[in-house]
Amino acid sequence: MPPTKLDSAGMMKLKTLGEAALTLQKIHALVERMAVEVKAQRPVGVMPQQIKRVATPLQGQLKGQFSLIADQVAQLILIAGRGGNEQVRLRSLRELTAQLRTMVELSEAKVRDQHTVPIEPAG
Repeated sequence: MPPTKLDSAGMMKLKTLGEAALTLQKIHALVERMAVEVKAQRPVGVMPQQIKRVATPLQGQLKGQFSLIADQVAQLILIAGRGGNEQVRLRSLRELTAQLRTMVELSEAKVRDQHTVPIEPAG
């Protein structure tokens, strides 16, 4: 099998997905901090606003190339801003964060598969 590389479009998409994965780690950390507060029956304070603040640029970043993932991020932002029962909101945030991480990982594999080109031998 000849050696392969990613084309430039694939490299840009992988860069976007890598940045998205880092942002999702931040969101995951905020959601888990919120979980600690909910479990201790303390008020969550500004954590939902922090989640929204971190997720909003992520949505814009993904909208151009990965609109399905961006739509899920929009849903996460809506849930974070919702009032009501903290435990229900926390469960929804956890589920969406896990879904987003999975979608990013699957998209990375798909980009690698679709944008791999053989390296032309020099000569």
